[in-house]
Amino acid sequence: MPENPTKPPLTIRLCQPRGFCAGVDRAIQIVVLALKKYGAPVYVRHEIVHNRYVVEGLQNLGAVFIEELNEIPDDHHECPVVFSAHGVPKSVPADAQARELFYLDATCPLVSKVHKQAMRHQRLGRHVLLIGHAGHPEVIGTMGQLPEGCVTLIETEADVANFEPADPEALGFVTQTTLSVEDTAGLIRALQKKFPEIKAAAAESICYATTNRQEAVKETAPGADLFLIVGAPNSSNSRRLVEVAERAGARMSLLVQRASEIPWDEIAGISTLGLSAGASAPEIIVDEIIDAFRERFEVSVDLAVTATETEDFPVMRVLRDVELTAADMAFVNGTV
Repeated sequence: MPENPTKPPLTIRLCQPRGFCAGVDRAIQIVVLALKKYGAPVYVRHEIVHNRYVVEGLQNLGAVFIEELNEIPDDHHECPVVFSAHGVPKSVPADAQARELFYLDATCPLVSKVHKQAMRHQRLGRHVLLIGHAGHPEVIGTMGQLPEGCVTLIETEADVANFEPADPEALGFVTQTTLSVEDTAGLIRALQKKFPEIKAAAAESICYATTNRQEAVKETAPGADLFLIVGAPNSSNSRRLVEVAERAGARMSLLVQRASEIPWDEIAGISTLGLSAGASAPEIIVDEIIDAFRERFEVSVDLAVTATETEDFPVMRVLRDVELTAADMAFVNGTV
């Protein structure tokens, strides 16, 4: 009888923290609580978080995802509409009020903090520079907090070089919360070199979860044959983790949404795998990917803990009287 083939050994360096942050957890919880309190449908403007698995799970519970408020049928105006965790321009709640819609704002409190920082700069007479990526919902939301012409988007050092303000001594900057810490630091240095009087935000804009996940990847990437980041292509923080892994020493880094996207033929000879997940990726997909590797390799998992997160953002008062079951909480936490 032929011998059973032996699986090749594989060490998985599993980052901790990874996956859902407090802002994502809160946003998903708001939709689940609204469905339990008010019944289906609950409308959600834009993806509540950038993850297809989460969106489809909420659709199965009765959430209806839309891009604009005019998509809500006239006979459904009494149904709640939830604004996504990325934040929205001021025009969106104003539109909701004009349409007499009942809305719940699931904007992450750390994104709301950036909105307040930008408005403070403007209130103090400063032109606002927003470091971020054009077209991202968070950037659209932050720019929409200020009157047109009061904020300029900075994506690259070329943007810094080309920017010529009316008053170089009346500038302030904020940043998108999900950027690469290193890239942002470089842009801030360029701004401060060109405009020595520019004012920073009163507090750090890049959120704790972005920083923590990037630091964990930096620690585990050196020497990894492959680094997998679980996340969606339109997730800014997940895409930044791919870049961080490559810069920190991983031979190859890939973004995958599910185990089915792993290019098995290209990675047959690996012996060390780094694994993390963006802030909107549920833990159940991390488990799915580890199980897929166990089918092909003799896996040992090394947990790389670089920080402990205890942040918890409460939902709005109108939903606090609703109780979630254990099954509800498992969904909210991304474990089912």
